[in-house]
Amino acid sequence: MSKKRANPHRGEVALVLDEKPYVLRLHLGALAQLEERLGTDSLTDLVARFEAGTFRAADLVALLEAGGAPAGKLATAVIGGGPVEAARVAARLLRLTFAGVEGAAE
Repeated sequence: MSKKRANPHRGEVALVLDEKPYVLRLHLGALAQLEERLGTDSLTDLVARFEAGTFRAADLVALLEAGGAPAGKLATAVIGGGPVEAARVAARLLRLTFAGVEGAAE
C-alpha cells in the first residue's frame, strides 16, 4: 500500500480496496507478464481487448494486479466504487501507460 497520491504524469492511478488507497502503475516487465498471463500476442492486442470491451473479469484482475494491486486481494476486497470503478481504473491505467500525460485528462 502506498500513502502517496497517484500522479497521472507518472502513469499512476488510485484504487481503493477495503478503504485503503493503492497507487498502481504499469512498467514494462509487468506488461510482459500481463501479455503472458492473458495469452495476447502483442501489446496492441492487449489494449484492443480492453478498448473493445471484450475483456473478462479475470482480465481486469490481471491488469490491476500487474499495476500493483495486491495479488489475490481483488477476489475478496470491497472495491471503492465497485466493479465498475475497477474497470474505469484499469482503463485509465492503460490509457496513461500508452498515451502518457496527454491521457491524464478525463
